[in-house]
Amino acid sequence: MNFTLSEEQEMIRQAARDFAHAELLPGVIERDETQQFPSEQVKKMGELGFMGMMVDPEYGGSGLDTLSYVLTMEELSKIDASSSVILSVNNSLVCWGLETFGSMEQKEKYLKKLASGEIIGAFCLSEPEAGSDATSQKTTAIDKGDHYVLNGTKNWITNGNSASVYLVIAQTNVEKGYKGINALIVEKGMPGFEIGPKENKLGIRGSDTHSLIFNDVKVPKENRIGEDGFGFKFAMKTLAGGRIGIAAQALGIAAGAYELAKNYSKERRAFGTEIANHQAIAFKLADMHTQIQAARYLVYKAAWDKDQGNDYDTSSAMAKLYASQIAMETTVEAVQIFGGNGFVKEYHVERMMRDAKITQIYEGTTEIQKIVISRNILKN
Repeated sequence: MNFTLSEEQEMIRQAARDFAHAELLPGVIERDETQQFPSEQVKKMGELGFMGMMVDPEYGGSGLDTLSYVLTMEELSKIDASSSVILSVNNSLVCWGLETFGSMEQKEKYLKKLASGEIIGAFCLSEPEAGSDATSQKTTAIDKGDHYVLNGTKNWITNGNSASVYLVIAQTNVEKGYKGINALIVEKGMPGFEIGPKENKLGIRGSDTHSLIFNDVKVPKENRIGEDGFGFKFAMKTLAGGRIGIAAQALGIAAGAYELAKNYSKERRAFGTEIANHQAIAFKLADMHTQIQAARYLVYKAAWDKDQGNDYDTSSAMAKLYASQIAMETTVEAVQIFGGNGFVKEYHVERMMRDAKITQIYEGTTEIQKIVISRNILKN
């Protein structure tokens, strides 16, 4: 086992850390308050190569490994989880899915612009009646020969209004069940494609989450990803990698809250000394540090499995399950260490606590991760 990052990985982590403090930290509280999408910051992330980190340079990407992507996600999430989830969806779900399973024509037309950050993408699986139960797709894509006619609604779509390209999962043949599902590339502006109201969310308020409505949208046959009926498999394989990104986001939120709480405990005085000198606080910090380090190794191991070509279904589910749990626990404790100040927006930790909750829900709830893990361990 080698726990040492390469020189390149260290440089990437430092670049992400510098960017987060210089570009994301200013205005992060205001963006959360007003639900403002970080357009300028996303543009700069594209210029730095963050929006297509794992994409081959042939298609405009940075050609980096998954661990480098995880390091970047962790550093950005310490400061602004809204910005990091925009990056995560574009990298893990959209770019990776297109590069791995898309046709050469699809890569040329869409992937290059997505990987460079010229445009961003969205992944559209969840529906009003199909969240965790992804097999129950009500959105339909009826085969009309040279095109599909798309009808239905998608819910809770990250980058819902800001994206230009949408990967939409829809049912073509109900009789075949999940084997009759397809994945289609839909462009913003296609006739019949409407974007619903923006969701007013508890956390990650800087990212734009919308419902999408499809009314007889004609999608060319060449926009289907993979063979007929490949859609559900495409979604599951893509989400397995997406979990690594969200696990890294959860890790970053936890680590960011811990760092703020530790620094605050060295400054805040009570009963004649800094509160870090009180065992009640010191023990909280010890637990937080230990749990974050354990989560970090789970996340890094999942990234390593993916880079090595190993099966990473279980390791990515374990990483997301544990890191999201620790993100929630750590941020709650950070608010407690800050005391009354923890309840005030200017100290950041209350926002981190709100942001942490979604990591236990999106891209597979905590309960779904336990299903994935238990099924895999009981097979052997």
